[in-house]
Amino acid sequence: MPTLIQLSPRVYQLSLGLVNAFLLDDNGLTLVDTGYKGNLGKIFRMIAQSGMDPYKIKQLILTHCHPDHAGSAAVLKRMLDIPVFAHVEEVPLLTQGISGRFPQQRTPGLMNWMVYNAFIKHADKTNEPLQVEEAVVDNDVLPIMGGVQVIHTPGHSAGHIALLLQAERLLIAGDSCANMGGLGLSTVYEDRKLGIASIRKTALLPFDKAVFGHGKPIHQMANRRMEELVTTYHNDE
Repeated sequence: MPTLIQLSPRVYQLSLGLVNAFLLDDNGLTLVDTGYKGNLGKIFRMIAQSGMDPYKIKQLILTHCHPDHAGSAAVLKRMLDIPVFAHVEEVPLLTQGISGRFPQQRTPGLMNWMVYNAFIKHADKTNEPLQVEEAVVDNDVLPIMGGVQVIHTPGHSAGHIALLLQAERLLIAGDSCANMGGLGLSTVYEDRKLGIASIRKTALLPFDKAVFGHGKPIHQMANRRMEELVTTYHNDE
């Protein structure tokens, strides 16, 4: 069942079943990712039930173009007439309605095999095309929540980004890694070696909490946990 989890006084996780989106409450609402196609009603109901007004969403940030993160982006943009932010590498795919680059590398392990075959292998290869007004790059700082730093974290997708909420010491990790049954790599990467390097880069940043596109939040020492994760992999993997 979809649930809304308050992570801090102004940050919320929208748990949409298989995937998470995030809401930032700062002089209007900022939505990070949208989940699959058809999720807009769920998102609006969850926000309204929390006492906030979903029609006050003023902008949308996409961590990447995959259909479980950007599937409802176009309909949200059309409904509210809001700007969309995404990394410059993802913009061509989003504007053309392409939901990913192939081939992709599946991470070893039984759970990843099951997730891949159940949800990814036959997933929709398209999104509804949409215009991206703000093409961001590494280390851009967005004027939200006292400063949201864009961290380019390629590997899962060439234009994947994580977001560091500097004042909150909270990282929105997207699909750079996942926390389903424990912190681990995401099920698929365009380039797993590059994805591991991105996790290593991110782990050096100053944050305590981390949230993920898939799985539960980590509330303490999240950067240390991510550093420990990458030490289990060799540079040549």
